[in-house]
Amino acid sequence: MSSKLEISLFGTCLVRVTGADALEIKSAKHRALIALLATAPFGRRTRTFLQETLWGNAGYDSGHQNLRRALSDMRKSLGADFERFFRTTNSDIEINMDHVSLLGSPRDGVFLNDLNIPAPQFARWVDEIRKSPDLLSNLFSSMPAQTQSQTRPRPRVTVLPLAVLDADPNMRILADWVAEEACRSLSRSNLLSVISHLSSRAMAQRTVDLVSVRETLDVDYVVTGTLRKRSDDLVVDFDFIDARGGEILWNRHFSCPTGNFSEQLQARLANVIQAIGRSIADNAIEYVRDRPLPLVEDHQLIMAGVSLMHRTPMRDFVSSRAYLEEACARMPDASLAHAWLGKWYVLSVFKGFTTERSNDTQKALDCTARALDTDPNCSFSLTIDGFAHNNLLKNMNVAEQRYSAALDVNPNEALSWLLRGTLMAFQDEGVAAIKATETAQCLSPIDPFGYYYDSLASSAYIAAENFEEALLRAERSLAKNDRHLSTLRTRTTALHFLGRGEEARKSAQELMRFHPSFNIDEYKRNHPSAGNKAGLRVIEALIASGIS
Repeated sequence: MSSKLEISLFGTCLVRVTGADALEIKSAKHRALIALLATAPFGRRTRTFLQETLWGNAGYDSGHQNLRRALSDMRKSLGADFERFFRTTNSDIEINMDHVSLLGSPRDGVFLNDLNIPAPQFARWVDEIRKSPDLLSNLFSSMPAQTQSQTRPRPRVTVLPLAVLDADPNMRILADWVAEEACRSLSRSNLLSVISHLSSRAMAQRTVDLVSVRETLDVDYVVTGTLRKRSDDLVVDFDFIDARGGEILWNRHFSCPTGNFSEQLQARLANVIQAIGRSIADNAIEYVRDRPLPLVEDHQLIMAGVSLMHRTPMRDFVSSRAYLEEACARMPDASLAHAWLGKWYVLSVFKGFTTERSNDTQKALDCTARALDTDPNCSFSLTIDGFAHNNLLKNMNVAEQRYSAALDVNPNEALSWLLRGTLMAFQDEGVAAIKATETAQCLSPIDPFGYYYDSLASSAYIAAENFEEALLRAERSLAKNDRHLSTLRTRTTALHFLGRGEEARKSAQELMRFHPSFNIDEYKRNHPSAGNKAGLRVIEALIASGIS
């Protein structure tokens, strides 16, 4: 049985070794030293920090000797396990969190309640954590995910009913409706878990602070705001708040004429919902940057993986796989995790990034099969399985069956509508393709990867021979992701058939600069629509624009 270091930081500070040689560490200084290491970023602190925190300003030599003696005593107590748990250098001391279990939670008592170390700096550090719930929250968000009591694959958001700066009861009804509409729009995303409006409304029935909202609803983000009258207008202010740290990430303000408020709200609300999606995606990338995988919370793994997968730099796409694989390993029963990893492999093969096309095609199908084994009625997993069969196997019949099954489960599955529209474009059903892709965009105002929706909508307009609109959608997509291969193809095609040959040639040159390995033979061999009218139209335009 391998030894493990178990640490409880709340109530009575407990540090014990489990295994063949069970041991409980009694010394207050030793427990305090371990607590300081266990709560440090990456489990590492400098010797200087530890000396000053535990022994005060006793002078360098004295503090140095005290720390060295404490480490020596711990080495004697722990024996061979000391090297397993700790790494020491001349400048740092590090605890190996792979062999540590952090027990308990703030519900078990006051932080380090029984450690009365007389050093002023230690007392200040403990008091700071005890007084600040945000610091305590950040402490737990930095713990290895496997030690946390609850796992969930998606960030959790709540929209509180807007506060009303008016005594009019009709205004309160309207404010509640605005929040309900925001909840409804957010809940269409596969990337978020949204607290029901009924739960959010119950929280708003009494005066609450952010800590109460976070702890009661267990949310990562909070949307709140106000509704007020100004002359003949209704004015809405939204705040988007990081529930862990209390930081206001942004605020949005809009006004509508009172008589047209309900008609104009959806369009104005779409901008707010899009901003929420982009902020959460950007936050996830920032959160995981330079943070080892074991220290990334479960719900950040999928968001970070998906966000990086849709970014322009190749290194971001490559790195995204590690987060999705970690999500699958930690949450083997989360259908969404396996489906997103499946999509990664589909994109890797379809965009020509892989050098092992056959092997990665099978991995994509294995992932989507695992996702459907886990939850056969997950509309998103059905959609990605259809995506794999269409784009990798050119099996449009199976793809259509999957998309239809997904929409039977969830008629608001935006990605199913989008990919079904793309399938129709590949089959030269231009009008139906446009209708499906437009439906997808209406259903997914939150999607932070809107360039992808515009890109596939451009393909639908190419199939319908509406080259002006195809060019407009392609340009809009490229403004957000200027290297997307499919979009560069549709822009070149649209420009060619609009008679703008010189611009089409420049677009083709740009495509080849970003994707030098692309060629017409590969397109004919691998693209599902290459043999249909829409695909032949693309081939004609690319050849005429100088691509061979």
